[in-house]
Amino acid sequence: MARKKRRIEQAVPVAANEPAEKPRYQDPFQSAVTSRIEEAGKVFEGKGRTILYGLGALAVLGIIIAVFVQWNNRSQAAAQTALGKGIEIMQAQVTDVPPLAGSTEKTYKTQRERAEAAIAEFESVAREHGGAAAEKAKYFAAVNRLSIDRELALGELEAMAAGSGEVATLATFASAQARFDAGQFDLAAAHYRKLSTGDGTIIPLDTIKLELGNTLEKQGNKEEAVNIFFEIAKTASEAKDKEGKAVPQSAAALEAKDRLKELAPERASEIPEPDPAAAGMPFGF
Repeated sequence: MARKKRRIEQAVPVAANEPAEKPRYQDPFQSAVTSRIEEAGKVFEGKGRTILYGLGALAVLGIIIAVFVQWNNRSQAAAQTALGKGIEIMQAQVTDVPPLAGSTEKTYKTQRERAEAAIAEFESVAREHGGAAAEKAKYFAAVNRLSIDRELALGELEAMAAGSGEVATLATFASAQARFDAGQFDLAAAHYRKLSTGDGTIIPLDTIKLELGNTLEKQGNKEEAVNIFFEIAKTASEAKDKEGKAVPQSAAALEAKDRLKELAPERASEIPEPDPAAAGMPFGF
């Protein structure tokens, strides 16, 4: 079976109905945007797709989830609202069909037009707000610029990747994905290896390692790729919750198992199949 085609889609987590953590402030606009993001995430959950940060019409979903989940409680409401406006532009429909009469929904005729509008909005946020809001705005602007001026956008993302923290992690992943799609596998692998030593709080480690394995396979390093796929799948198959019950496997873990079956069926057979009673819907990226 050929490797799954890299799609401009996300396998994003479905946000719980009630957050486990202490509720955080959200203005009405941000709340509405977040709700739309969660609904969009449900469409892609469980399809075994990997994340593709920063490329194409739907590539923003995983980023948006990560940014809002990790949002600083002390962020100014105005900055949150401004970022939310830019994110709404990123998710606007691209269509030649005008909105229905009375609709306030914004649409764009081309992806380029939408990207340019989003970039302008995020650059405005970066100018008017400092701290975390400005960092996120610059990141989102670079993500949108990938479809307009790839080299400039990559330069911006890799400059951010040289730092530390949430935005640096997301920028590193976006750079890795863009390098992979350009056939620059050495550069992509270097980014993924860097991320694979992290703690997985921003981007799950099984997602990072899956992408590293895919990159190594493209390089012709089948043995290391197989080892990585095996590690992901085996770790997921053995994961237990606090009550000792099997944990539903993430989309990345399921895809790693599929890749292992293709490349090394004998090693895949060493990993037990998940218990259907405990399988549930996959979660995670």
